[in-house]
Amino acid sequence: MNGLLGAIFARGFFADGGVQVALAVSAAVSIVSGAVGVFTVMRGQAFAGHAIADLGATGGAAAFLVGVGPLWGFVAIGVAAAGIMELIGIQRPQGRDLATGIVLGAGLGVAALLLYLDTIYASTSGATVTILFGSVFAIGSSTIPVVVVLSVLAIGLLGVIYRPLLLSSVSPEIAAARGLPVRAIGAVFLLALAIAVSLAAVTIGAILSTALLVGPAAAALRMTRRPGMAIAAAGAIGVGATWVGIVLAYDSYDWPPAGHGWPVSFFVVVLVFAFYLLAGVPDRLRRPG
Repeated sequence: MNGLLGAIFARGFFADGGVQVALAVSAAVSIVSGAVGVFTVMRGQAFAGHAIADLGATGGAAAFLVGVGPLWGFVAIGVAAAGIMELIGIQRPQGRDLATGIVLGAGLGVAALLLYLDTIYASTSGATVTILFGSVFAIGSSTIPVVVVLSVLAIGLLGVIYRPLLLSSVSPEIAAARGLPVRAIGAVFLLALAIAVSLAAVTIGAILSTALLVGPAAAALRMTRRPGMAIAAAGAIGVGATWVGIVLAYDSYDWPPAGHGWPVSFFVVVLVFAFYLLAGVPDRLRRPG
């Protein structure tokens, strides 16, 4: 047994403080992303989630420039972007792409400027890579309470609006006919979405955070149409992908090029994609011919 564990986990893996923080943060983030992601897929708002994720680069770059943690920048710009999308008309299907495109284009232009300024004025040579692709091993233990609070907030928002959100996600027309405040429900959901995307960005980066939001949820919804089961499955898939990704990234310091290691985000995205493909195998096997 010790030999098997030694072949899987590199020496010092469980004793490494950075690994312990990475495992704790990634678990919390994956659970939140799974819950929010299921509704994101059901509501057809993956593009909105992707836009908020990409815009996180703007907030992360600004945070580095003023000398604060990138998570605060991710959250600030995510919430602001969600608010702007709501004002423009993200809740109306015909306005989603327009609102998202306008906000995304403007935000990425600002992100390019801020990332450029980071390389000139800030003493953070790895800022661009950290913001865009994440650095889960570099997260300090002081970040854990913030992640926990934000995770509880996002899950709490979903819990408050769960039933009306479910109905409005399945049939906005029926929800409106029953007198539910569909737009208010959508606005609260966008806030939860912004928080979830921001948490994912601090683990695997702004560019790839949508993979953790949408991938496990899409795989879970392939396996079951029951929302509660899908949320649980999405969380489990996300935790599994991030934890295995952390193990592989830690082990990769002994892989070529030796002493450098491969990014966690690469492994997480590949594993999430593999889970999605595997989740569709039973359906394909059941199809005749």
